[in-house]
Amino acid sequence: MFSIGELIIYGSMGVCRVEAVELRNLPGGGQGQFYILQPIYQTCAVSTPVDNEKIVMRHIISREEVDRLIDTIPHTHAEAYHNKVLRQLTEYYENIIKLYDCAKLIELLLSLYDKKRLCAQVKKKFGALDERYMKRAEDMLFGEFAAALGIERSAVSQYISDRIGGALGR
Repeated sequence: MFSIGELIIYGSMGVCRVEAVELRNLPGGGQGQFYILQPIYQTCAVSTPVDNEKIVMRHIISREEVDRLIDTIPHTHAEAYHNKVLRQLTEYYENIIKLYDCAKLIELLLSLYDKKRLCAQVKKKFGALDERYMKRAEDMLFGEFAAALGIERSAVSQYISDRIGGALGR
């Protein structure tokens, strides 16, 4: 169970602060415990059962884990994934995104950056679907990194660049 004040990942909402744990009446009778979550990058509140198994809820990673993951970037080999069937491309990206795993998000981003670079080399347009998933993966990864590091999300790219001694790949 998460404690009030903790930062957690709550599915696609990203980083949320646990504002409260409340006992609420359930439809059909009985009571259940609910988290009241405040997403740190959105202006809304979320109420979810404490025992919700449908949506990923986990602690954010530590500062040390962020640095360890960043240190793996120069040694990570991630090839661009190409598929002309948009449904299959979407499924591929969604399967990675839904893991909410920072290492997998790094691999996805590196592969998308590579794909974007390859498109630019042959003067081909980078796909809108690829762009959308690149933005989504960056939002997820940079949001969690920023929370763990205690910095603004906009400063994460520079933090990564400074740590590995070069640009991330955009």
